[in-house]
Amino acid sequence: MKKIVIAIDGYSSCGKSTMAKDLARKIGYVYVDTGAMYRAVTLFAMRHNLFNADGSIKAAELEPLMGQVRIGFCLNATSGRPDTYLNGECVERTIRTIEVSSHVSPIAALPFVRKALVAQQQLMGQEKGIVMDGRDIGTTVFPRAELKIFVTASAEVRARRRYDELRAKGMPADYDEIKHNVEERDYIDTHRQVSPLKKADDALLLDNSNMTIEQQNQWLMEQYERAVGKE
Repeated sequence: MKKIVIAIDGYSSCGKSTMAKDLARKIGYVYVDTGAMYRAVTLFAMRHNLFNADGSIKAAELEPLMGQVRIGFCLNATSGRPDTYLNGECVERTIRTIEVSSHVSPIAALPFVRKALVAQQQLMGQEKGIVMDGRDIGTTVFPRAELKIFVTASAEVRARRRYDELRAKGMPADYDEIKHNVEERDYIDTHRQVSPLKKADDALLLDNSNMTIEQQNQWLMEQYERAVGKE
């Protein structure tokens, strides 16, 4: 069976990563969480004190340090899913905190950060057989992907999902703060000058506000089977 590139884009906290991970595992593809890559750069910047007191980024200081940012993924034997590593350290839990979430969109809007990570992502997909999720996979990273999905859901639903996820992990969570962060990220992601979040013309739209994980996984598998010509 031919291998393809599957690009899954959409708003924050839509469940893109869960969906993409499940699909990749079922069909034996490599999964890449590009959002985690931008979160890892954000964590790197925070640890190097590259944010000003007002939340703005010391971009001129970050740019020459990008060569020191090494991001990789390693399968977690317990969860069966890949964990994110920053310079050899597992940062999977750390990059999911609200502190990182509140800083990631400005980092992702920096042209030199996007250029560096897009180049890494395109190398990962050269052999196809890959599922990649993010904000600009179908429009910028893989504009010729054989299957493109754009995922959306209401801000309230997404905030509740994020809140429940953090609480389940035993991490502190405030619903109102999370909802504000979701809406703020939506605005920044859709209004940035470089690779703004938008649906590719040939992407399939999926609003999963009222869908279970099982329902969306079934829907996605059907789209995959059509794309590879099984139906």
